[in-house]
Amino acid sequence: MEPIYLCIVVFLLCLAVFDLFVGVSNDAVNFLNSAIGAKVAKFRTVLIVASAGVAIGAVMSSGMMDVARHGIMQPSNFSFYDVMTIFLAVMVTDIIVLDMFNTLGMPTSTTVSLVFELLGGTFILAVLKVAADPNLAFSDLLNTDKALSVIIAIFVSVAIAFVFGIIVQWLSRIVFTFNYKRHSRYSIAIFGGIAFTALAYFIFLKGIAKSHYIAEDVRTWVETNTQMLLLATFVGSSIVMEVLHLLRVNIFRLIVLMGTFALAMAFAGNDLVNFIGVPLAGLDSYNDYVANSGGVGVSNFMMNSLNGSAQTPPVYLFAAGVVMIVAMATSKKAQNVIKTSVDLARQDEGDEMFGSSRAARSIVRATQESSSWISQYMPKSIARWIDSRFNKEEAELNEGAAFDVVRAAINLVLASLLITVGTNYKLPLSTTYVTFMVAMGSSLADRAWSRESAVFRVTGVISVIGGWFITAGVAFVSCAIVCIIMYYGGIVAKIAFMALVVFLLIRSNRKYAEKEKDADKEDVFRLMMRTRDPEIVWDLLAKHVSRTQSFVTRFAMQNFNAIIDGLESERAKTLRHASNELNKEKTELKKYRRQELLALRRVPTEIAIERNTWFHLGINSSEQFIYCLRRILDPVKEHVDNNFNPLPAEYIEEFRPIRAQINDLMQQTESQISTCRFENYRETLSLADQCKDELSVIRKKHIDRIQQSKDNSKLQVSLVYLNLLQESQQLLSNMRHQLRAAKKFIDN
Repeated sequence: MEPIYLCIVVFLLCLAVFDLFVGVSNDAVNFLNSAIGAKVAKFRTVLIVASAGVAIGAVMSSGMMDVARHGIMQPSNFSFYDVMTIFLAVMVTDIIVLDMFNTLGMPTSTTVSLVFELLGGTFILAVLKVAADPNLAFSDLLNTDKALSVIIAIFVSVAIAFVFGIIVQWLSRIVFTFNYKRHSRYSIAIFGGIAFTALAYFIFLKGIAKSHYIAEDVRTWVETNTQMLLLATFVGSSIVMEVLHLLRVNIFRLIVLMGTFALAMAFAGNDLVNFIGVPLAGLDSYNDYVANSGGVGVSNFMMNSLNGSAQTPPVYLFAAGVVMIVAMATSKKAQNVIKTSVDLARQDEGDEMFGSSRAARSIVRATQESSSWISQYMPKSIARWIDSRFNKEEAELNEGAAFDVVRAAINLVLASLLITVGTNYKLPLSTTYVTFMVAMGSSLADRAWSRESAVFRVTGVISVIGGWFITAGVAFVSCAIVCIIMYYGGIVAKIAFMALVVFLLIRSNRKYAEKEKDADKEDVFRLMMRTRDPEIVWDLLAKHVSRTQSFVTRFAMQNFNAIIDGLESERAKTLRHASNELNKEKTELKKYRRQELLALRRVPTEIAIERNTWFHLGINSSEQFIYCLRRILDPVKEHVDNNFNPLPAEYIEEFRPIRAQINDLMQQTESQISTCRFENYRETLSLADQCKDELSVIRKKHIDRIQQSKDNSKLQVSLVYLNLLQESQQLLSNMRHQLRAAKKFIDN
């Protein structure tokens, strides 16, 4: 039996390594998004600073892994079999849940995920034990206080972080404005002193000074003289900041990098250990059973040893830090989660990752009404002065930045302060909740949410917050189900779930790799939004429009053929797939239209006026392709689904040469648009007109055939074929409009 549990422990440790990768993919957003969003340094430099914080934080960890040992369960009343079942169920569920959220690009809390998985697994076994032994109470098996404190802290941290983010960012912008370099001659010293003192308090007094590597007398002296140290740090740092400012050093950049280091260290010291806590608790349980069981069965050996605090060897903590650093530098999913937070907080207009929702619309409308009411009673002179402090035209953004360094510094300093306050009051604040909501509050205060984008961004915030709470419910229920199956299924069930995890991880990574192939278009759009040169924006827009329209033409041709193949072969599956593809492409086209409209506003005015008509004609033609294909598909799909008479061979042969001509014309059109070479433009239009004339002849012939036919059994399929002929003509008309619009827009 022991070798089997040794294999489980090894599997848990392997999952721990992967969990570290998944965890940093999710939590890297906490300490990287401000520095990356403001472009304060090269990505490599930001990673080096964050890596140093992660390494020090991991080694200096205070042993937060006790939550896995006795934070949720009361191990004295659980056997070795029970705890190994719970630990394996927790790791299996944790990997699946976190990887799912990261693939969707949604930040979530690893702390809440772990706690609620432990709670779900422990709860279900506690129910079984209480049912079997009336002398046991839930309090003998389950530590509910820990979970309750986390739930309360979620609500408190979300609200406080958002409100303080709004207030502090609004005040900071009033002081510094968007042209912060011109308004920071003296105020920068005070701001820099406060920021440095807050971060120093966070890093040294609440971080390194709490470590067990520091001598007891040093820790006692620091705690006794904290106020004096803070005052001295503030005065000294204010003087240093003013001197550095006079030497033309960008103080905000310095603060942002220091804040990145501070939050990375906090992440490693408080959150990161959660990922390896469960596997190491499983290893300790196995070692205890092997050393002290004395032949007692796995179901009878109670785990009293887990009541003690974890004595984690420094080498394990250092190894965990190394894995995190590698994951930060290499994980594409980490960059995807960072992109979600940066996009929701960006200063400029752009493509919105989220749609609109009723709740968001209600919130935005209520906010606008409140703002209008306040404006009625505010003196006009004060309103004009405040507006002048929020003049975005003066914004000093680094090349490619989503927001400026003032907001980045506020995000990091305020998040650090709130986490410090939470630690002082023993509130288990999640770094994910605090950093994300501070970023959202500061972006709102910075007027980054215009009327055009507010509803989408509020929807995004609601979606992300909802994702956090869903994490708790999904983690609890999923782990409870997995745990009960493993408990009764024994070793067979455990091995089956281990195999399932490996399969799901491989499949998830493959799907994500496919999704990444479509990211190039998004890169072009982001470049258009961040580039200030209108001529460059025009070049990029022409490229974007060309790629979009050529793709839609190719897409229309492929699905036109798929629909006809489905009709001829009576394959309902082919038609359902075509229907799904049309729905997806309709959504994508709506997104691209908004992207290109935003970019069109940034090109030189004379070009925008000259090409505006052809732009709209082109995008309308793309949409008409989708509508035309839908009008062909719906009657065909209904016909095949109902198993009506198949398309006669006579009709198939009659339409085949027309189909070949349509394919050839669509290929010519796609080639000309994609290469932006229109030498054969008029010839293609002429051939399309000829094909339309041939379709008119066939359509008239078919109508006569319907009128003369006395066999009503073929009436239904005849009407489907007539619709195909009519819409094929419309498809060619759309193709002509598309080609003409593309030439006039791109080539002119």
